Amino acid sequence: MQCPRGKSSSIWKERLNLYQQPVIYVRFNKSNCQNCPARPDCTRDKTGVRTLTLRPKQLHETLFAARARQQTPEFKEQYKARAGIEGTISQGTRAFGLRRSRYRGFPKTRLQHIITACAINLVRVWEWWTGTYTFGTRPERFAELASIRTFCCLLTRAVLPLPRNTW
Repeated sequence: MQCPRGKSSSIWKERLNLYQQPVIYVRFNKSNCQNCPARPDCTRDKTGVRTLTLRPKQLHETLFAARARQQTPEFKEQYKARAGIEGTISQGTRAFGLRRSRYRGFPKTRLQHIITACAINLVRVWEWWTGTYTFGTRPERFAELASIRTFCCLLTRAVLPLPRNTW
């Protein structure tokens, strides 16, 4: 591998990255990089040595093909359904606390999810009815506190009271 100035890399090592995936670590010689006028264009490393982390060829080609497929109209059409689902999950986790369950056990957790889904639907019907859609924009914190979502969160807490500590 060569840098933009034509200097060759000095070290190639196969390693595992933080996610325990195989990568190829490429390092250039310090003497070539330290006094090079193009160093700011090559690296942001404080020591001045250019390093690259590459994926193995098969993994790189697979990733490149997947990214190319994501740009096709067929993929975008297929992804529309997922985008709607992701929005619902995001609304549930951000506004209604779906990330954590208040209870232990599957039946009570399922009941919490059902009531939360009803609250999400109630908010969406309210927004449709009043014509005040908030999706796509993030309200200020004070406006969020006064919104109907806060009311629905309080409603779900009133219906499903928090369990008492038993210890």
